[in-house]
Amino acid sequence: MSEQDYSADDRKLLANLAAQAAPAVRVGQLVRQQEAQARSRERIEQELRVARLIQQQFLPKELPELGGWHVSAHYRPAREVSGDFYDFIELPDGRVGVVAGDVTDKGVPAALVMATTRSMLRGEATNHISPGTVLERVNDLLVPDIPAQMFVTCLYGVLDPGSGRFQYANAGHNLPYVSTSKGVKELRARGMPLGLMPGMVYEEKEANIGPGETVLLHSDGLAEAHSPEREMFGFPRVMKLMETASGDDIIDALLMEFDRFTGASAEQEDDITLVTLGRSSSAGIMQESSSDRVGQNTRLLTEFSLPSELGNERQAVQPVVDAVQTLISGKRLERLKTAVAEATMNAIEHGNESDPKLPVEIRVLADDERIMVQVSDQGGERPIADAEAPDLEAKLAGTQTPRGWGLFLIKNMVDDMRVSSDAKQHTIELILNLKGDGDVSQPT
Repeated sequence: MSEQDYSADDRKLLANLAAQAAPAVRVGQLVRQQEAQARSRERIEQELRVARLIQQQFLPKELPELGGWHVSAHYRPAREVSGDFYDFIELPDGRVGVVAGDVTDKGVPAALVMATTRSMLRGEATNHISPGTVLERVNDLLVPDIPAQMFVTCLYGVLDPGSGRFQYANAGHNLPYVSTSKGVKELRARGMPLGLMPGMVYEEKEANIGPGETVLLHSDGLAEAHSPEREMFGFPRVMKLMETASGDDIIDALLMEFDRFTGASAEQEDDITLVTLGRSSSAGIMQESSSDRVGQNTRLLTEFSLPSELGNERQAVQPVVDAVQTLISGKRLERLKTAVAEATMNAIEHGNESDPKLPVEIRVLADDERIMVQVSDQGGERPIADAEAPDLEAKLAGTQTPRGWGLFLIKNMVDDMRVSSDAKQHTIELILNLKGDGDVSQPT
């Protein structure tokens, strides 16, 4: 700066120049700021496009077609893409794995974790029958690689379309709901989200989805949405809507109420994922055929399968009891329980040679006169033992194995027993008359 004194006119001139230059400087600053914001917005938009592309790439292209079932799914992304996902996994034994999950965080990181989790679930689901075991394995695989502060909530279930049996485990995800004639019930199972720490255990539960009933899997983008007055949509509202909507219309009813509740102009806060598994009202009624007629009005009461592991003979009994307890009771029911357990053990040990990858398939039917329980293994090429009375003296003397009582015991627990075989399966059919004197034939 010059040391010369400035006159009043000089100072006035400089002040005027500064006043005129300031807006130009400010405009320049604003332009640079807006350019930086535009670049930032473009980066964000590009990230959102990439995240949405990743997410859409890994959502199912087609829904499974299951006889006697109607499967629906709807995914509505928010502008800021989060980590919602769902999937259907075709399993080797004819059952279907069903997945609904949500990754914390948003954008590309969430989409990448979602893709990784989905891949892990698919890999483990084909190796393990138990939903709880699948989640345990995925959790242990995910922990070392998931970014800090991120985790995954996930519901994994296995549906047997023939019987309606739905086994499930839950890693901190929203509870599934089942719409029944008696109202809507929650399917509860305890478990922490995936990716938090290794060695977690996931409780496994089971439900039987009856004819006309619908299962809903959903993400928190629905229940945690807000109205313009900041009221939460809430889980009770979801359950109430399920009570009034039929199976095929549940998703449409939920989305319609969501739009009304949040307002047409409101920006969606989070992704919304909805999956329904609706069983036909006519499911479980078998058509008669001249080659397989066992009586008038034959009905399939339940159908399920179990891995060939010792101890599962006890697991086979309860679904059968649940299916027939309104038809028989007392000693006849107890004898049927014994026969089912023995037939299942026979299938596990002899037909499937205790190979857990081979299922034991059980069907329970009834007509006007009888209950029929069919227990099938996968050992179709192996010979079937007969049900003749064992040589008691030889067994006591040790010249015969102490085993081998199974079919003989089964035959004497029921009114009739039939054994059949084809190239793939052995089947033991247990027949119990609905009308009887309370006991069936006794061993002699």
